[in-house]
Amino acid sequence: MSYAETLLPEFDQEMASTRKVLERIPDDKLDWKSHPKSNTIGWNANHIADIPCWAVEVLTKTVFDIAPIDGEPHKSPEFKTTREIVECFDRNVAAAREAIAQAKDEDMGVTWTLAQGGKEFFSMPRATMMRVYIMNHLIHHRAHVCAYLRLNDIPVPGMYGPSGDE
Repeated sequence: MSYAETLLPEFDQEMASTRKVLERIPDDKLDWKSHPKSNTIGWNANHIADIPCWAVEVLTKTVFDIAPIDGEPHKSPEFKTTREIVECFDRNVAAAREAIAQAKDEDMGVTWTLAQGGKEFFSMPRATMMRVYIMNHLIHHRAHVCAYLRLNDIPVPGMYGPSGDE
């Protein structure tokens, strides 16, 4: 099996589950946070919507400088409605899925670097980046949103079977 054939079923399942979580967020809760040190539900939701676009960066480039010296810095979305967040997520998931489908096995071991202002944060093989900083990272923030939903008495959707609300 190719890299794409092994990752796409999981990617599709996790993105569908993530979309269900994002759809549950009421617009009037986007500014809610569980603790003064925590990010808001809206910050997490916008971050989740943005993460899939990073898959395109990982699979089509070898370096992503989030604040290049000679260019515009990467800016995370700051949508104010759940509808806008879900629409952004859908666009980014479609682009990421296409990039995964086109990924060549021989390119997955190529070193990929995240930088800021020309300085390296870290480097790792593309396949590791996809697992750790795309898939696991997105699931991590999805879990934050699920906990926030629960704390606000909003039904949490099932992902690996029914939730306590289903």
